[in-house]
Amino acid sequence: MSGGVTRLLPAFLVCFLTLGLRGDSVRDVFDALWAPVPETRIDKIVFREFKKTGHTPRYCTDHVFLRRACLDITGTVPTAEEARRFIADKSFNKRIKLIDRLLQSDGYADYFAMRWSDILRVKAEFPVNLWPNAAQAYHYWIRTSLRDNKRYDRFVREMLVSNGSNFRVGPVNFYRAMQSHTPDGIASAVALTFMGCRTSYWDAEKLEGMAAFFDEVGYKPTREWKEEVVFWDPNKPFNTLTNAPAQMEEYRRKREAVFPDGRKVTLPHDTDPRELFANWLISDKNPWFATIYVNRAWSWLMGRGIIDEVDDIRSDNKPSNMTLLKYLRQEFISSGYDMKKILRLILTSRCYHLTSIYDGDEEMRMATLFAFYPLRRLDAEVLIDAINKVTGSTELYTSAIPEPFTFVPANKPAVALPDGSITSSFLEMFGKPARATGMDNERVNKISDTQKRHLLNSSHIRNKIERGENLSRIINGKLKRQLMIEELYLTILARYPTTEECAWINSYIAESKLSDRNAGIDVAWALVNSDEFVYKH
Repeated sequence: MSGGVTRLLPAFLVCFLTLGLRGDSVRDVFDALWAPVPETRIDKIVFREFKKTGHTPRYCTDHVFLRRACLDITGTVPTAEEARRFIADKSFNKRIKLIDRLLQSDGYADYFAMRWSDILRVKAEFPVNLWPNAAQAYHYWIRTSLRDNKRYDRFVREMLVSNGSNFRVGPVNFYRAMQSHTPDGIASAVALTFMGCRTSYWDAEKLEGMAAFFDEVGYKPTREWKEEVVFWDPNKPFNTLTNAPAQMEEYRRKREAVFPDGRKVTLPHDTDPRELFANWLISDKNPWFATIYVNRAWSWLMGRGIIDEVDDIRSDNKPSNMTLLKYLRQEFISSGYDMKKILRLILTSRCYHLTSIYDGDEEMRMATLFAFYPLRRLDAEVLIDAINKVTGSTELYTSAIPEPFTFVPANKPAVALPDGSITSSFLEMFGKPARATGMDNERVNKISDTQKRHLLNSSHIRNKIERGENLSRIINGKLKRQLMIEELYLTILARYPTTEECAWINSYIAESKLSDRNAGIDVAWALVNSDEFVYKH
């Protein structure tokens, strides 16, 4: 960095490392200072809880909403030009138009494919036993399903009843990408992924009853290295029996399975038991199927689940708002399991548009009532993509798997990486999940001292700021100082600087006697290190 960095710390940088501003300036930047009127059914349900506590919700500002929506829907930050246009737009429905545009973008498919790849354990190394081309086939199927807005019941069913080569039939990798291929292990993975249930809380009989649906999942290798075929193998249970016809007939006659709701079923010998389970799971009457999806969708957009933790649905882990959960579940079923429609329903509610500023009492309790948008550090992949986008730089990603399938173009966004084994030291440092369990809590977004030091002091970040094409164009161009500062703010924070911030910067430059280029580098460095950049807000 330039020589002015140490002088910058007390006068300028510290202000940004704590969400930038103080007092009334915070409200000017983040808080629209007016209370939204509940318009949607979601708002009426949630705002009813606010009245009981005396809380008055407030809207976020337009530039905050732009950045929030871009990050939550596409995992990317807006460009300076997008910010400039959105802030200048005076149309009443510009937020709705933005939401619809983002949901139809390729960025939506990339980002939500990353989220589903965490859940579905898309990774080509131990403990997930895929290979790079299998992981890529799996990821391609996931992303294509999301891009085409495949209905959730079909999306899940294709995984549960799939057969074929894991190199050629993407969804069969659901059965490959789990730590245990025993019937109990498969049942536990299915329960966690599609019911939000952790079978560690179940008794042995309940798990055994569900596992019977997966007794006949077969795996066989082919002549191609690391290829494996997943298929329904009705003879598999007899491998541990003698070939006596009477014994096999007795097994077929008594073969039973038990659905998680306690209902028993006799398994016919001419039907894949997975078909029976899939029919039960995706039924409108199933209490778990719609619940886990809407709970995940709400958590992705609102920072925490209505049931918390997201994938821990059980009778003694109560939702914070049962009425809201029931409403979303019914809307999801009525929509024909339209995943985008539920996301849009949440995004267009006034709840999603609330400010992140909360200075009242009982903050933890109010968080469970969704009284404000929660601050969250950007996902590792999203953060490095944001840094690369605003600076105009790229990142090198590699995989420990020695295969040509792991080649990654230099301009590939991290959110679009098709295989969890493809990584970088930055992604590992900032909490990219191992994708070993499929549990939501594998991804950790709490910032650490090591992460802060890397952003503040590493040559990795310094080189991006000093040499990246985008920032160099701003800093080394012929812009007047005020326009340079304005362009840096729009590029990095998607907003204009306040009058107070401009005064601080100009005072700092005057005191430090820096050239505009070195001052621009220092300002960019401070903004990239600010909580306003590193967090969703």
